[in-house]
Amino acid sequence: MRSLILATGLFLSYAVLTPAWAQDAKAPVRLVPHRAVYDLSLLRSEGSKGVESATGRIAMEFGGDACDGYTLKYRQVTVLDSSEAGRRTLDVQTATYETGDGLSMRFKSTSTTQGLVRDGIDGEAQLRPDGSLDVRFKQPRDDTFAATGQPVFPTEHMKRLIGMARKGEHTYSARVYDGSDDGKKVYETLSLIGNRIEPGTGGQMEEPARQEALAQTPRWPVTISYFEEGNADRAPAYTISFELYENGIARALKINYGEFALKGDLKSLEVPSVASACQR
Repeated sequence: MRSLILATGLFLSYAVLTPAWAQDAKAPVRLVPHRAVYDLSLLRSEGSKGVESATGRIAMEFGGDACDGYTLKYRQVTVLDSSEAGRRTLDVQTATYETGDGLSMRFKSTSTTQGLVRDGIDGEAQLRPDGSLDVRFKQPRDDTFAATGQPVFPTEHMKRLIGMARKGEHTYSARVYDGSDDGKKVYETLSLIGNRIEPGTGGQMEEPARQEALAQTPRWPVTISYFEEGNADRAPAYTISFELYENGIARALKINYGEFALKGDLKSLEVPSVASACQR
């Protein structure tokens, strides 16, 4: 279970005649550093051997900018209960660094089940000029992995997704590499983007979403389906739905693993007030 992600000027006459959201479509995507915590609970369960209850938490810290690169620290702890399998506690921790140009990424992750640590993953991925992917691992052993097809890394994927949403597009397909599982998978993704939700609209919001960083920022409902490579015509490995803000913050999470689904409510959000000087 790994889940596991915005400049040109305009003529004055065009600016006068064009809504603000259309003007923003050509501005660079800027993701804001933030710390967010989401409380997890069971949304749905299917089958006689399904999960009967679930609790957990996601804690993430995102930082950096297009000039210095982006960092992400992510931890998801999930406790699943079922009469068939009993109680299981899953703990996934990931740390990544992605360059601002989206061409290289370092990643390190560990996961435990019932307190038993699996082999950690530690590696570095590079995109070559021809669009191919070259990955080198330090853990669990010296190894390599390669893929073709112009995959993108998670932060770059998020920036492109926001860019597509700002232009009014409703679908976006991409091959994504995030170093998850054994680090040797590229997911084929399909993103469905809903209509833009203007600031101050869209129903009742939880307290953390009422702060200025979100209250004055537009957002879009987004669903991303992740498919095993070569299995895009089958059911997705998992699906993530959320409301994506223009600055990269998300709320109203739903993670569908097939036999069961979790929801994540935004419990707390911290957005530093210091603005980045990066001009990219």
